[in-house]
Amino acid sequence: MKALLIIDVQNDFLTGGALAVPEGEAVVPVINRLQRKFARVFATQDWHPENHDSFACVHGRQPGETILLHGIQQVLWPRHCVQNSFGAQLFSGLDRARLSGIVKKGMDKKTDSYSCFFDSDHKTATGMDALLKKNRITDICLSGLATDYCVKYSALDACALGYRTVVVKDAVRGVDLCPGDVETAFREMTQAGVRILDSASVLRSMEKGMRNSF
Repeated sequence: MKALLIIDVQNDFLTGGALAVPEGEAVVPVINRLQRKFARVFATQDWHPENHDSFACVHGRQPGETILLHGIQQVLWPRHCVQNSFGAQLFSGLDRARLSGIVKKGMDKKTDSYSCFFDSDHKTATGMDALLKKNRITDICLSGLATDYCVKYSALDACALGYRTVVVKDAVRGVDLCPGDVETAFREMTQAGVRILDSASVLRSMEKGMRNSF
């Protein structure tokens, strides 16, 4: 069975948010169209404690700096997606009527969680893999924010876990903290076995009922 995963389409990652992704809103209509073709749709939310160690302000540093955090290289971010805040809420324009479940991540103060499957130290699972297996999902289509962080790491983990994985190129947008990061992310995902398709190709193949639609 196939599932659409919507990664972190939250207010803080959209215009006016604490960590706005350029053109982030552009993914929403594409994702809403895609949802109609999937029997299962799951979303994720960054759900950080207020003093999460990935926040630059916790260390007296500037956003965008990189430090060694508990043995892992960590980009420092503005405070964002704090639990129960407006910024952590899913964007109101995102169709939530078809959601089969929501997985929250990044709740451990000491480690980030770019991937929808594991915290960054890979010691703690988010519950997404168990949820997908419970629903007999074998193929996943990834959308959302951001291409070069949460989408990329989710896709890499999905492949490692054995899911046939597609990233929908026009349903994702990236931070591009360093120019070229987004293209590098696409290249890394492709090398790992992720397929990069546009939404028209995904919708066309699913409408035709092709067995290997993606």
